[in-house]
Amino acid sequence: MQNNAKTEKEIHQIFDVSLLLKGIHALIETIGGFVFLFITKATIVNFVNFFIQDEITEEPNNHILNYISQITQHFTGSSKSFAALYLISHGIINGFIVVALWKEKLWAYPVSFVVLGFFGVYQLYAYSFNHSLWLLGLTVLDAVVILLVWHEYGIIKKNKYSQ
Repeated sequence: MQNNAKTEKEIHQIFDVSLLLKGIHALIETIGGFVFLFITKATIVNFVNFFIQDEITEEPNNHILNYISQITQHFTGSSKSFAALYLISHGIINGFIVVALWKEKLWAYPVSFVVLGFFGVYQLYAYSFNHSLWLLGLTVLDAVVILLVWHEYGIIKKNKYSQ
């Protein structure tokens, strides 16, 4: 019985860490979305080139860095607006869910399944076009969080109804 309690405590700690990561990610997305709204394409291109130009010069066949450079070159007004809107909405929604889960609001658990599931499906759809490893990584993180939320939801419901 003690091993089970220890395992549950460890799973809860992993849950807390995953919420922290999702919260940090939500904050970065929201801030990034607002930054995208107010900066120009030239600023984005210059910023990206500042960080990758030396690496591209040393390794001109680096596919990842060349891909990043191409993306910024083709960043149009509508794609910039979409990226900003997506980042802001995704960040705010995820942040709202993280706070509600941290406060153990019972309604937040099923809502998070739907929202994170929807974002996961959309991210896989977007991945099918651009093969972004970031999207794949975020989708895996969302899937892990969904599993942890499912586990926590079962424990909270059990504790709430057994009292």
